[in-house]
Amino acid sequence: MLRIAVPNKGALSESATTMLREAGYSLRTSAKTLVSRDADAGIEFFYLRPRDIAVYVGEGILDLGITGRDLLLESEASAGEILPLGFGRSRFHYAARAGAFSSIDELAGRTIATSYPVLVAQDLAARGLDARTVSLDGAVEVSIELGVADAIADVVETGTTLRQAGLETFGEPLMHSEGVLISRHAREELSAEAQIVVRRIESVMVARSYVLIDYDIRTSQLADAVAVTPGFESPTVSPMRDPEWVAVRSMVSVSQQHAVMDRLYEVGARAILVTSIAACRV
Repeated sequence: MLRIAVPNKGALSESATTMLREAGYSLRTSAKTLVSRDADAGIEFFYLRPRDIAVYVGEGILDLGITGRDLLLESEASAGEILPLGFGRSRFHYAARAGAFSSIDELAGRTIATSYPVLVAQDLAARGLDARTVSLDGAVEVSIELGVADAIADVVETGTTLRQAGLETFGEPLMHSEGVLISRHAREELSAEAQIVVRRIESVMVARSYVLIDYDIRTSQLADAVAVTPGFESPTVSPMRDPEWVAVRSMVSVSQQHAVMDRLYEVGARAILVTSIAACRV
């Protein structure tokens, strides 16, 4: 039976659970459940701290896991990223009191508080900077006010928490993070069962990114319309009762759907309909 780690709480947990359910899997119904089984799919789901998931996967105890890219790299586990998942996006930044620093080079000889000592040490070493790092388990923003550190290094999503603490980021991000699917094996080395999970998740991401568009068009204007909606391989073109008209169906990007509808109308398409995609395989 395939064993998959899922974040047990927080934003990563909610997004991962939603994605797996959209992929057709049955997951826990109570936040207190630590292990759940989808017998039909042959999968056991283990609900773990996001920081621990890479360790379990890297040791081969679990086959796949969902965690943050920042947590994966911080763990130094023998696991790698199989697929970026598009949720939980954030930046990893240095921050300090407004105006205290103008560049990262000014951190030389200073003290930095962080919950990610490995990532910070690697970044400082790459820059050739000698700075002291204080490892904290969270709420690093208050460390400056308490005199523990001169600056912090932390994950930034909206920046609201930093601003409330009177802090601001400086310099370029150390890294960009998001939710990722991980394994100790390269994708091409995954078992057949794990490959199915990857394909299902990829299909969810495609379904979220595309819509189906249907429209009617005169045969004399078909070439112009198909140029607007080429689809993946080719759009579906069906004859209508009136031989001068055909019905067309194609997949288009969610972000471009309204612009595509406008262009289709301009080339003569009518009865233009857009439908969400619940699931797909491409």
